[in-house]
Amino acid sequence: SLLTARILEKLAGIIQRASPELVLVQGDTTTAFSAALAAFYAKIPVAHVEAGLRTCNLHSPFPEEAMRQLISRVATLHFAPTERNARALIAEGIAADRVFVTGNTVIDALFEVAELVRRGERRDFLRLPASTGEKLAGDRHMVLITGHRRENFGSGFERICSAFRELARAFPETLFVYPVHLNPNVRRPVETMLSAVANIELTEPVNYYTFVYLMNRATLIISDSGGVQEEAPSLQKPVFVTRENSERMEIVECGAVKLVGTDPAAIVREVTLALQDQSVYRRMLVDRNPYGDGHAAERIVEILLREDAAKAPGRASYASVPGR
Repeated sequence: SLLTARILEKLAGIIQRASPELVLVQGDTTTAFSAALAAFYAKIPVAHVEAGLRTCNLHSPFPEEAMRQLISRVATLHFAPTERNARALIAEGIAADRVFVTGNTVIDALFEVAELVRRGERRDFLRLPASTGEKLAGDRHMVLITGHRRENFGSGFERICSAFRELARAFPETLFVYPVHLNPNVRRPVETMLSAVANIELTEPVNYYTFVYLMNRATLIISDSGGVQEEAPSLQKPVFVTRENSERMEIVECGAVKLVGTDPAAIVREVTLALQDQSVYRRMLVDRNPYGDGHAAERIVEILLREDAAKAPGRASYASVPGR
């Protein structure tokens, strides 16, 4: 795509000037893949954080599944969130001594920001429309919604929005807060179908502090996000995923996440059960998050330092690169 070409062009110059010994990429975005490819072309080792997530369906999620598989082909070090992710990499032919189970750094970030939110610190980062803040006052139930997956563009988003509309009408005292993605393929159906529903609050995208605040404030979450599937269980929030499959089956299997797809009847049925039946709701709360304990970054740094120390004498160390 044009985006990949632009990133490669810009990063080639940056890598040439900085001459790094290692390029660290996180996740499965086009940016992460482009950075890994740029480093590969420059013959610089790549370390991949959040390695080994798989659906084994290149079209779901699209293009993320392809991006993460391609990064694995050029990476030297693979930091897998879970044992299952590590096994997936080894099954694909990655050497076992190049794969490390570390947890995911997204949980590190979540814990850090959630603690700031809990203590009421850095409230200057909380950016919500005044009307939304007023409606969230007190103990009113709130459902947080996000959506951005390309495979749901078109009829998928229309079906999902029809489910949101039905849920909002079935639970008029519940507030549904939806920070709407900027992509016009998302905004068009969302604004057309949901803007007139009184208890659905459509907002602009929010910063991470605000999003963690909203996740923590929510009764439950409906989303197609991969990151939310990891984050929300640490906050004891059930997640209903508007996708047909997930690369994070660990959290699905432990019950904290339910795949509901884009079928309006399934979305309405499953969310209604959780909102009305406390036993169903409580079964979706987990004590341990399989994606980490908040110390993934520390483990990654320790591994990088250990790998650095094991290099042959005379080779430059990670620490020797200017600016580190």
